[in-house]
Amino acid sequence: MDNLLPYVRAVLSTSAGRWLALTESLPIELLTRPPADKEWSALECLQHLIDTERLAFTVRLQAFLAGQDFAAFDPDTQGAKPTASRRPADLAAEFARYRTASLALLAQVTPPDLSKTARHSELGLVTLGEMLHEWAAHDLMHAVQAKQALMQPFITGSGPWRPYFVKHDVAAPARA
Repeated sequence: MDNLLPYVRAVLSTSAGRWLALTESLPIELLTRPPADKEWSALECLQHLIDTERLAFTVRLQAFLAGQDFAAFDPDTQGAKPTASRRPADLAAEFARYRTASLALLAQVTPPDLSKTARHSELGLVTLGEMLHEWAAHDLMHAVQAKQALMQPFITGSGPWRPYFVKHDVAAPARA
């Protein structure tokens, strides 16, 4: 992809504002409602983004810039769980602080850096460019996942319009 750095910066720059708006506007009942059993709520997606911002992406970016290899990130063992004692808006503000620092670090990356390689403990040899693609896609994927969780009570209550949402309805009957 041409223009990878500005595209990644643009995607990553939008995320904190999106989460701040969601957590300041939506009731806790919607933010903590998972779309289905054993799936993440919007708030769990936000906590995961905090975890990956803190423990994965900036660590990886620093490793690439220093010419070092890095370990895989396991969200099941390395991630935190949202607690009722933390207000959603506080979580979003925490994410915004981490993201601001990440964007400052990302600003140091130049186009020639994109071909730098490092060894990922599970995936093997990877490039910085590949990791930046993954970071932007990861951000957008969890935005979609969170919005899917937020949609479910509205989809299930939409009566005759429900079939319009079949691609997003986690409880929709299987199509033949």
